[in-house]
Amino acid sequence: MKRTLAAVVALGCMFASAHAQQFPSKPIRFIVPFTPGGGTDTFARSIQPKLSDALGQQMVVDNRPGAQGSIGTALGAQAPADGHTIILGFIGTLAINPHLYRNVGYDPLKDFAAAARGTAQPYVLVVHPSLPVKTVKDLTALAKKNPNELAFGSSSSAAQLAVFLFKIVTGSEVLHVPYKGASPALLDLLGGNIGMLFAAPAGPMGHVQSGRLRALVVTGSTRVPAYPDVPTSAEAGYPDLEVTGWYGVVLPAQTPKQIVSRIGAEVIRAMEQPDVRKRLDAAGLTPAPASSAEFAEFIKSEYVRWGKVAKTAGLKVD
Repeated sequence: MKRTLAAVVALGCMFASAHAQQFPSKPIRFIVPFTPGGGTDTFARSIQPKLSDALGQQMVVDNRPGAQGSIGTALGAQAPADGHTIILGFIGTLAINPHLYRNVGYDPLKDFAAAARGTAQPYVLVVHPSLPVKTVKDLTALAKKNPNELAFGSSSSAAQLAVFLFKIVTGSEVLHVPYKGASPALLDLLGGNIGMLFAAPAGPMGHVQSGRLRALVVTGSTRVPAYPDVPTSAEAGYPDLEVTGWYGVVLPAQTPKQIVSRIGAEVIRAMEQPDVRKRLDAAGLTPAPASSAEFAEFIKSEYVRWGKVAKTAGLKVD
């Protein structure tokens, strides 16, 4: 019996090794669980050409939005574990959604193999210029004067959590309006259908520079190069209003370690390229590469951290 079991294990290892040696044998799908145009999409399309060149196969970005990123992430978890499907890992899908939704369709700690973290950046609070506010304190005063009348949008569960923190930290009541992605949220903000939005820095940057939107604060401990004049949460007088998002790459859990390690190494190598870093910096995304092992531990710690926050706040979508 022991010999039979040992033989099965050895055979499995041989198959895994053979798959790893043949990889990649066809085009690779890069699942981004949000609509085009937001921070997740910018990150994916910044590294996609480098990964494609390094791996010698075409890599196609596949945007699969819905349920705050859970639909596309669940799709990735169910993909064949041969390295030909990679998934954008995000704070919302891997650390927050499982605490908010009854069933997201995957287990963030069991269904994925972490390849590498790419970036870590705060969110930016932007408002429509018709709102008579120039600072967070101005916005707080306006919200308190008009409780539940100001519409506050969010395009992911992480941004939704930022809205919740805003309400707690400022002691104000706003009307929360969730969106399936950054692009529709931005369109509604630009059209004046909502008054304010927490977003990844990449999305609203051009509109802020053109004056079509006004940025009030970034939710990090340091200023963002793409928003040099926008204060941090602490500088704005609200140090507890701090939320840092992050993007990385994960694969289905049973993907051979050699493949996971190779893709992770290529992600980190891509992050070191001057043209990629320039594009990310310009989009307000801060490079923060971490190895496969480091990213795996980081995901676990973030999952625990935001689980405590959701439990304490009593947050539950369904």
